[in-house]
Amino acid sequence: METIDGPKKRLTRSENKMIAGVLAGFAEYFDIDPSLLRVIYVVVSILSAGFPGLLIYLICWIFVPQQR
Repeated sequence: METIDGPKKRLTRSENKMIAGVLAGFAEYFDIDPSLLRVIYVVVSILSAGFPGLLIYLICWIFVPQQR
């Protein structure tokens, strides 16, 4: 779909991936550096005992579509 400003932005898993492309997809969607987002995500996951971060990543891996 296109809007007046151009093509509509979609959240997809990126081809610039380390595991599944989830974090790189979020980084592309929000126009930030993928490496920075990965570091922040790992730190937050470790500080929250790891499990919730892993669970959220797996859910996003399943439901966020692959980039075409």
